Amino acid sequence: MAVQATLHCLTGCAVGEVLGMAIGTAVGLPDAGTVVLAVALAFVFGYAFTMRGVLRSGLTLRAAVRVALAADTVSIAVMELIDNAVMLTVPGAMDAGLGSAVFWLSLAGALAVAFVLTVPVNRWLMSRGKGHAVVHQLH
Repeated sequence: MAVQATLHCLTGCAVGEVLGMAIGTAVGLPDAGTVVLAVALAFVFGYAFTMRGVLRSGLTLRAAVRVALAADTVSIAVMELIDNAVMLTVPGAMDAGLGSAVFWLSLAGALAVAFVLTVPVNRWLMSRGKGHAVVHQLH
C-alpha cells in the first residue's frame, strides 16, 4: 500500500514538478524561482488529485481539503525536498534548456530517487494511521 500511495503522490508531484521546472527554465527564472514554482505546483496538483478522488466519495469540499492536507502534505514535502535537492546537485541540470537531455534525464532521475526514498516515509505514516491511510478508508 505504501508503494501505491507513493505512486499516487508521485503522479501529482511529477505533473507539478515537470510543469514548474519547464516553465521556470523556459522563462529564465533563477534556480530559486524555478524551485519555488515547481514545489508550489507539485503541492497544487498533488492535493488536486487526492481531492478529485475523495470528492467522488461524497465528501464536502471543505472535508476533501482536510483529507488531502492530512494525506499528502508530508509525502509531497519529502518528495519535493528530495527531487529538488537532486536537481540542484546535478551539474548543469538547472541551467540546461528544455531541449537538453541533461535537463530531462536529471528531472526523471530526481523523481525516481524521490519515489524510492519516499516509500518508507509513507509506509511509516500509514502504519500509524496517518498519511494515505486517511484516504484509503474513503475508497
